[in-house]
Amino acid sequence: MNKPTVKTVRFHQTGDASVLDIEQLPLSEPGEHEVRLKVEALGLNRAEVMFRNGAYIDTPELPARIGYEASGVVDAIGPGVSEFKIGDRVSTIPAFSMSQYGVYGESAVVPVHAVAASPENFSAEQSTSIWMQYLTAYGALVELADLQAGQYLLVTAASSSVGVAAIQLGKSLGAVVIATTRGSAKVDFLTNQGADHVIQTDSQDLVARSAEITGGQGVNLVFDPVGGPLLEQLAQVSAPAATIIEYGALDNRPTPYPLFTALSKGLTIRGYTLFEFTADKKRLAQAKAALLPLFEEGQLVPVIDKVFAFNDIRDAHRYMESNQQMGKIVVKV
Repeated sequence: MNKPTVKTVRFHQTGDASVLDIEQLPLSEPGEHEVRLKVEALGLNRAEVMFRNGAYIDTPELPARIGYEASGVVDAIGPGVSEFKIGDRVSTIPAFSMSQYGVYGESAVVPVHAVAASPENFSAEQSTSIWMQYLTAYGALVELADLQAGQYLLVTAASSSVGVAAIQLGKSLGAVVIATTRGSAKVDFLTNQGADHVIQTDSQDLVARSAEITGGQGVNLVFDPVGGPLLEQLAQVSAPAATIIEYGALDNRPTPYPLFTALSKGLTIRGYTLFEFTADKKRLAQAKAALLPLFEEGQLVPVIDKVFAFNDIRDAHRYMESNQQMGKIVVKV
């Protein structure tokens, strides 16, 4: 009897979106402490683009699977799994190696600690659009920075899905949120997500405008995925004893350390990835428990920019690289 096969995305060499292939592979069975789900939707993020390019912290083992975020229905559980049962609606969390567990496909097997219940009344598209971005924001704003009501939060590249999550989470914590965007096209969008102030960096001076907004005191927390020369400006806009969290490297130019500004203000500048948070199963469980009610109560609402068909996975990646999106890019399986 032939083993069932499922459509799965893999790439045999690193490169642009054209390296992504849809292949028929045998249906995998979950091992110990693993869960298999019938995938209904995929969420895209920039880590996957970097992984595909061979420029990510997780090195592809070719031919490589790809993908962190999926939602669907549990259709098989491995030995030792008691947290979920067949038929449960779930989403995946980026807490695994993409080479080993990439979820782009009709079926995905992932470690049980990287699975979360989907919020009630959420569609598959919404469910695949929450955990990566909101956990990333939660780990930074709550776990690392302990952001308090009334403090100033600066979110750069704010129209990304993580940026939107940070805006919404910051507002739920009572912070004053300042968002940046390069032009005018996304100002209304960011305001609608809850940003108290939006700075257009192509026409407004970031340092001067931030000083004006904060009354000269500076921002208490910067949440930045860009890096590069921008870091010096971010140090300048920061308040004494502020924290700058760098969670990405969208600018591939060198990132000079703003030594004198950091010294004079006593700044904390630290790198951060979601993995330092998701690797701790206890902290991850606490974060899931904290966020799930906020989704179900409507305080945190994922924003979906565009939905692609599974066969158009290459176009979905190209769209992400065009930087046009406002919110999450989703692929319907």
